[in-house]
Amino acid sequence: MPSTRERLRNLFHPLNLAGLFTWAAVAFTLQYGPPEQLALRWTLALLFLFAFFGEDWLPRRSPAHVLLIAVQAATALGLIWVSPRMGVTPVLLVMLVASLATCWPTRWVVPVALLLNLAMYLILRAKGHDYAVMVVLIYAGFEMFAGVTVHASRSAEEARDRLARVNADLLATRSLLADASRDAERMRLARELHDVLGHKLTAMRINLRALAGEPGASDSLKLCEQLSAELLDDVRGVVQAMRDADGLDIATSLQALAAPFPATRLALHIAPEVRIIDAALAETVLRVVQEALTNTARHGAASTLQVDITMQGDDLRLVIEDDGKLRGELREGNGLTGMRERIEERGGTLTLSRGVRGALHIEAVLPA
Repeated sequence: MPSTRERLRNLFHPLNLAGLFTWAAVAFTLQYGPPEQLALRWTLALLFLFAFFGEDWLPRRSPAHVLLIAVQAATALGLIWVSPRMGVTPVLLVMLVASLATCWPTRWVVPVALLLNLAMYLILRAKGHDYAVMVVLIYAGFEMFAGVTVHASRSAEEARDRLARVNADLLATRSLLADASRDAERMRLARELHDVLGHKLTAMRINLRALAGEPGASDSLKLCEQLSAELLDDVRGVVQAMRDADGLDIATSLQALAAPFPATRLALHIAPEVRIIDAALAETVLRVVQEALTNTARHGAASTLQVDITMQGDDLRLVIEDDGKLRGELREGNGLTGMRERIEERGGTLTLSRGVRGALHIEAVLPA
């Protein structure tokens, strides 16, 4: 279900505000019909308004959402039936078509709009309207204009969201590559310090120790031997510290991936013992979480995605679950299938199940 914040944001969407203004204009004309049907006209108009705004409180394309669309169609046609000569009530059908275009594919909106206009034509003909065809054609043009405009706006928003996701993907990958490059350079320097400087310091200390052990050796020579020993220990300590770094900064990359999904909060927990030094492993974790974010945004109707990364022996354990609810049977689409293939390529395992709260539960185990 949509979160309360998202519902309030949708309530003040420009389309809703325009719809409210249009409905108010239609409601203003209800007083000019037959007085004995005034209560019926207001009942139908209020039911339409309730259903129009009720869509924002339900998951898109759910049975309840479809029911509210049917209520809007029935009440709009009902108003045309009781007031066939008012000439304004068909505007509600324009609102309905525009609302449909925000969340349904064009191949479904067009047949529904044709059926609505056919029903309006039959109602006007049954009520003896002299210009039924002209009225239907005029409002069909309005519906087409509204539907095309909303569809274009929706396409632009989807393109913007896709671009934002691609940009976030690039930023996350760049961050991971930069971190991997720094880690590789750190390891290279550690090897150089150990192999070159450490080797020469060891040789120098052996020679100084031999000289300091000879009869009549000066105190300065003994001090140099002691300092060389301390310097060799310091170099070894620096090399060990460079090798014992925390690994790749996977948290920053994951947060960058979640940035284009404002409606879904990423709750990330990485256990202190987790240390990823393999860039390929980090890339796999990145792609698994990315697919989970996309899946949650599209199908889960969730507000939070919980991601836990822990160690299970020598393996990396990744547990992902959102606070939404999985509708229907659990089926692996292209995204989940790609996730499984990516994990199995690295010798890992993927388990998909329905969580305690009814959401999709993802558990992956990868060799670290």
